[in-house]
Amino acid sequence: MSARTLDMAVVMDPIADVAYKKDTTLAMLWAAQKRGHRLWYLQPEDLYLKEGRAMGRLRRLEAFEDPAHWYRLGDVEAGPLAEMDVILMRQDPPVDSNFINAVHLLGFAEREGVLVVNPTKALLTCNEKLYAQQFPQCLVPTVVSCNEAVLREFHAEQGDTIFKPLDGMGGNGIFHVTPDGRNIGSIIEQLTDRGARQIMAQRYIPEISRGDTRILLIDGEPVPHGLARIPTAGEVRGNLAAGGRGEARALTERDYWLVDQVKDSIREQGLIFVGLDVIGDYITEINVTSPTCVREIDAQTGSDIAGMLMDAIARRFA
Repeated sequence: MSARTLDMAVVMDPIADVAYKKDTTLAMLWAAQKRGHRLWYLQPEDLYLKEGRAMGRLRRLEAFEDPAHWYRLGDVEAGPLAEMDVILMRQDPPVDSNFINAVHLLGFAEREGVLVVNPTKALLTCNEKLYAQQFPQCLVPTVVSCNEAVLREFHAEQGDTIFKPLDGMGGNGIFHVTPDGRNIGSIIEQLTDRGARQIMAQRYIPEISRGDTRILLIDGEPVPHGLARIPTAGEVRGNLAAGGRGEARALTERDYWLVDQVKDSIREQGLIFVGLDVIGDYITEINVTSPTCVREIDAQTGSDIAGMLMDAIARRFA
């Protein structure tokens, strides 16, 4: 328990639309409330800048563990975000101009002493797919390009290849191209917007059939169980949003080795809550925007991951 009551704001997509049974942000709100913190609610469009200060149209928030009534909002109170102790940035990708602008505005609050989780500099610099490329020892062969010739050459070298956008989430826009190259031209054309947008190509990892495991890290330390997201028959995407099934599993020796490769960098970036995506022996992404899977792991293992996160936040104010 924190000795100090914190004013904690959450920036998120509409709370009325969240999936009550599995939403990670709800778990964070419940954990914060149990520790006596005051909750405030913002949508990205409630952020604004006035005379060089980050401002917000804030509403007091109460969160309930009730599937019929999981929140109550107070009236709008416009004021400086510097009045908050903590801001949880939980807006979902895509990391488009609207997301980036919201992060920039939160940076003004950060400069006045507000703790933003995760820090704005890290959100702006750690692209979830590109950040992982700093750790080639943890990766399958990968190329990032918008050039059709480069992408075709990579496919010819690797055979089975995954093509995906750099800014998506939930498995959106992921294509598996088999060695025969069927439809590769139209896939590259669509994903790169005819050569105008960088995309990622990775050698296909057949172990996806056993699951794409989300490993959650708090202050660089892993939660002991990850969530293996197992694809449905005929799918290459394990994402729960794409119909995958979630199975909590104890981390393996290889999982801990992968964490050891990245945790120093994660700490240097000031990242408090991170999700590694691991297929087989390899990291595929490092999620820093709004990592999920807390509820599924908690339900299957009895853990309290959001509580661990709140305790990590509280330590910064001790």
